[in-house]
Amino acid sequence: MQLADSAMPIGSAAHSFGLESLVAEELLRPDTLAGFLRDYLVETGTMEAVFCRAAHSEWAGWARLNQQLSARKPANESRLASLTLGRRFLQLFCTLEAAADPGGEAHFATAFGYAGRVLGIKEETIAAVFLQQTLTALISACQRLMPIGQQRAARLLWELKPAILKSVEASAERTPETAVSFAPLLEMASMRHVALATRLFIS
Repeated sequence: MQLADSAMPIGSAAHSFGLESLVAEELLRPDTLAGFLRDYLVETGTMEAVFCRAAHSEWAGWARLNQQLSARKPANESRLASLTLGRRFLQLFCTLEAAADPGGEAHFATAFGYAGRVLGIKEETIAAVFLQQTLTALISACQRLMPIGQQRAARLLWELKPAILKSVEASAERTPETAVSFAPLLEMASMRHVALATRLFIS
């Protein structure tokens, strides 16, 4: 529960992964947020859950696994954000648990899967917790970007639980070699983020 807390001191609150651009360009509004996040789970969420699960079961292929996930993140801003959060999360976890650091680059999804393996948490459970943590961070970013109150944010996250579980189930049927995500709108928004006149977030 502590590792899944969006308040973990790894800097996740500083990233919107392209959402800030979508809101600034009026492509994402409070009334379309629920549908957007469901689509996010189907595409990006499921793909990252695949890599989270793979990191839970693989050790020797750690570097290759993270390279494969990097290759599936065409937007440099989101790719670097994922790598930054992953490395910080892994360093913190290894310090807390006195665990071996696999070294090298680490995406947030793979770092989370590795932590689940060390703690002996079931693969499907750690994937679900990772997606829960991811959505919590994205909704929190949206609260700072749009008029979304605490109760509405909590209900939104609550109602997305079935979609989280569907993504976890879908991820079990794929491998890092077959996992793909088609989210061009979000990826291009992430690429445009650096050009915004004013920014609350790093990505």
